[in-house]
Amino acid sequence: MPRYRLTIEYDGSPFVGWQRQDNGPSVQQALEEAVVRFCGQHCSAVGAGRTDAGVHALGQVAHVDLPRLYEPTTVRDAVNFHLRPQPVAILDAAVVADTFHARYSAIRRRYLYRILNRRAAPTLDRGRVWWLSQPLDVPAMAAAARRLVGHHDFSSFRSSACQARSPVKTLDALTVTTEGAEIRVRAEARSFLHNQVRILVGTVKWVGEGRWSATDVAAALAARDRRCGGPTAPAEGLYLAGIHYPGDGPSLQHVRSAADKDADEQVKEDEADGGPGRDTQRQPGNEP
Repeated sequence: MPRYRLTIEYDGSPFVGWQRQDNGPSVQQALEEAVVRFCGQHCSAVGAGRTDAGVHALGQVAHVDLPRLYEPTTVRDAVNFHLRPQPVAILDAAVVADTFHARYSAIRRRYLYRILNRRAAPTLDRGRVWWLSQPLDVPAMAAAARRLVGHHDFSSFRSSACQARSPVKTLDALTVTTEGAEIRVRAEARSFLHNQVRILVGTVKWVGEGRWSATDVAAALAARDRRCGGPTAPAEGLYLAGIHYPGDGPSLQHVRSAADKDADEQVKEDEADGGPGRDTQRQPGNEP
């Protein structure tokens, strides 16, 4: 059975998360049902990241084994036809080796968190950003974020319900930049703990408000205790931005602003110096 790698975009608002669950519709269910209508046979969709309820995706990756060989463009277009009107779309389909595994073959995951920082509430982006009306100190947030990059015990920045065997992860990048009225937090690592990205965002938000300093963030990291970390940011601002695999080329595949690149260079310099809808069968290191 030929295996296909699917790159998927979705609005997570109406879903209980990526994985099939008994309490509502999931992205995995929508995709698998569309594939059945296309090829007439049930095919399991294995995702790279098990996003929670309300979390969106710009570049989720899944693999499916189909009963016979089709042109990749046929798979993309036919599955998209059967997905309508649900807010899920296959951006790309490609035939891959049967050794490819969407989750286990991944070597890098990228997340984007969007904060709308202005007095006026969102209209077009309602449900897709975290609206904060009071001005935030972005340079202070960026400085605090740099303190978190590296190989650490992230016990203070994971859900109390996280099932990962170890809280130790390597955070390769955590940048905070602005685009107009929007603050964008980007995180990159091989894998993440449950709610890790959302807690990191909630923590640097406290810094932006002046409640905490970068030193406080470092102290929270050192405490290795969830009670010492910041709050969990809401799901609606979080996006699974992309998954990187061997042979894909540079892991940051999208064009990045000069500010992003400058922030990453600063991270390297610093390193040189020194809820609802949760997957109850979650495996270690899946979900931010």
